[in-house]
Amino acid sequence: MNAITDTTTVRSFKFGDRLFFNVARAAAVLTLLLLVAIIASLVYGSWPSIKQFGFGFLVSGEWNPPQDRFGALIPVYGTLATSVVALCIAVPVSFGIALFLTELSPPWLRRPLGTAIELLAAIPSIVYGMWGLLYFSPLFAEYVQPALAATLGKVPLIGSLFDGPPLGIGILAAGIILAIMIIPFIASVMRDVFAVTPAMLKESAYGVGGTTWEVVWNVVLPYTKVGVVGGIMLGLGRALGETMAVTFLIGNMNFFNGFSLFLPGNSIASALANEFAEAESELYTSSLIELGLILFVITFIVLSLSKLLLLRLSRQEGTKT
Repeated sequence: MNAITDTTTVRSFKFGDRLFFNVARAAAVLTLLLLVAIIASLVYGSWPSIKQFGFGFLVSGEWNPPQDRFGALIPVYGTLATSVVALCIAVPVSFGIALFLTELSPPWLRRPLGTAIELLAAIPSIVYGMWGLLYFSPLFAEYVQPALAATLGKVPLIGSLFDGPPLGIGILAAGIILAIMIIPFIASVMRDVFAVTPAMLKESAYGVGGTTWEVVWNVVLPYTKVGVVGGIMLGLGRALGETMAVTFLIGNMNFFNGFSLFLPGNSIASALANEFAEAESELYTSSLIELGLILFVITFIVLSLSKLLLLRLSRQEGTKT
């Protein structure tokens, strides 16, 4: 009887293992199928635009719906510029927040401050956009933009980025709001990965006379570099695809007047949000869908480059002696 019971139990376990394996594999295959379906639908929807404009769609700054002439240069530039501005601000601020919460903060402040930062991620993007347009933009135009033009605007090479009238809206304003939006994501991930660093490693570094900065730079960051890069990529993905906040602040202009960050511009997400419902001709709709396809490709390239970066870091770490 015991042998029969044991055999039945083993068969039951094997059946459960097979069932779990097949369900997990089906979920993975379904995800890949959905990805392929999204790519195929974007290519199919944008095919008239691809046939009409070809590669010229990527390098043309013209956007003239009445004459069915479209180019993606301005939305692509706006998307990349706002995302780069957001990362340049958000990454060091998030690093400082994570460093303070894990290494410097007193215990009584650590939990409430961490919770408050995480709550910022729950604020809807349209609220950020409304706050940015109604409150941040006037102050930015009155105080910050003139100061930037008087200082960084005089620096060779980068001075042209801070040239122009202080409108309060534009690529720089949208990038700053994006930075505020992605800081909670990057800071939360960095804090969590910093916290999993073995205490023995940090205590050993402190024991040989290392400062807090030296411990973080030489011990914590090398140990958690995969998680740190993952957090940065999470924030970058949010910045690339953000719609409403950017729509409120970027200016939504399809005219290229230079590389100044003070000037209004457009992004792929804001162009889709503003114009997709108004697209009347087939070529107009197809051009907007091609913008979505370009945004998908940009995201894929960014993720691929981050993966290659991690692989290169791993190889370099393995060759150290």
